[in-house]
This record gives sequence, C-alpha cells and structure tokens, in this order.
Amino acid sequence: MDIQTLARLLTEAGDNIILPGLTRQDDVQTKADGSLVTKTDMACQSFIQQRLLQMDAGIGFLGEEMSVSDQKSCLEAGDSYWCLDPLDGTTNFSGGFPVFAISLALIDNGRPVLACIYDPILRETFAAKCGQGAWLNGARIRASETTAMKESVGFIDFKRLPAGMAMRLASKPGYRSQRNIGSCVLEWCWMATGRAQFILHGGEQLWDYAAGLLIAEEAGCIVSDFSGGRPFDKQQLSSPIAAACNKTIHRQIMKQLVFD
Repeated sequence: MDIQTLARLLTEAGDNIILPGLTRQDDVQTKADGSLVTKTDMACQSFIQQRLLQMDAGIGFLGEEMSVSDQKSCLEAGDSYWCLDPLDGTTNFSGGFPVFAISLALIDNGRPVLACIYDPILRETFAAKCGQGAWLNGARIRASETTAMKESVGFIDFKRLPAGMAMRLASKPGYRSQRNIGSCVLEWCWMATGRAQFILHGGEQLWDYAAGLLIAEEAGCIVSDFSGGRPFDKQQLSSPIAAACNKTIHRQIMKQLVFD
C-alpha cells in the first residue's frame, strides 16, 4: 500500500460523500458517549472499509463508528489493521462549520506506519510514512522551530483536562494563545506544518491520534501522554496527549502538567 493510493481514496470519499452531505440536512444522532454521528459518517466509513477490503483482505479494520466490542476485538487480535475516523469534526460538520477531515492510518506491530488525513474544504492532504517523512499535498513539511513558550500557540481542549490543570492553564497562560477547532486530526496536521506549536488533550480516541501522531512525529514533533510515555506503548482506545513542535516546547508543557 502506498501514500498515493490512500490519498486518492480519501479524496474520493471527501469530495463525493462528505462535501455533498454538508449541503443537505443530514440525520444527526447522539451516541452513548455524547458525541454526534450522521448518515455521512456512516456512509464514509462503509465506503472506505469496503475499498480497503478489496485492496487487501488480510488487514484488519477499526473504525470510529464500530461497536466498542468490535474495536477492542481488533486491538486484542494483535494483527495489522486500518484505523479510520471517517469524519473527524462531526459537530462542526452538522452545524455547517467548515472544519473537519478524514483520517486513516495503517497500524503494524502496534505502531502507525502509514498515515493520511484529508481536509475536503481546503483540499489539503497530509501524509506520512514511518521513517520517511511527512508531506502536505506532496511537499515535505517540518514543524515549527519556535522554542519560546510565550511565542507559542497551542491547541488545548480545556473540557477534557483535569479541572485544576485547566484552571491553571487558563488563568496563568505561559503561551501566546490557544485554540480548539473541534477536529483533533486537523490539530495534529496544523501543528506538524507549523501553524501551532503544541497540543494538550485529556483523552483523545485512538482514531483521533493514530494518523496525526505519525504525521507530527515525522515532521519533527515530540509526542507523549501526560506521564511521558508514548500513546502506542499500550494497546488502548484512548490516551491523554501532550505533543509539541520540538523537545524544548515539549519540556515546557510537561512542567505545567501538575495534577491536584
């Protein structure tokens, strides 16, 4: 499987399934965890899953819109698998807010080895291959070289941080500014290409970080959980995220992760 094939697949799904769904009233349902799902999420996942099966039936599949039991079974099998978020930013999408993307990663031996994320609004395709770099629309990308926290912009999800930590970060910011755009996968990509310097999130789902983590690391970013370990050190469906454009910024944000 190559990057170009994945890029074409996600572009087809984004342009022919997701964008048409944005222009109509799509049925919206609330899942057990409080997140939203639309007919477009389901249609996109079904389309991509079937195409991947045709390409290589021997690779497993884990999608956001599967049952938790099926997701866990995929993880426990220990085989190679595709990890898909068919529409990251469903709340944005359902409200007509044009910030969302498709994310796909190939996981092998417990680590992402191929990644592709497509933003159908900006027509930006981010991709990475383990050990070979990261690209935006075919051009190599590198993360920001900023080393001063006071000059940094961070993607911070205050809602999912421990209350004491969120209060400290909000009331005594050591950073220039913060954002939360409602699409985890695009936050990874935008950090990887230098549009922001760090990410703090109390619990991203596997499909939120599988592809983005590889793109970020291949662009030079440093990624860990809140204890300093790597999210893929454990086979799990969610992990806190502390990621930064370089070691210097990462050390500074880790100093702020003090639990009450």
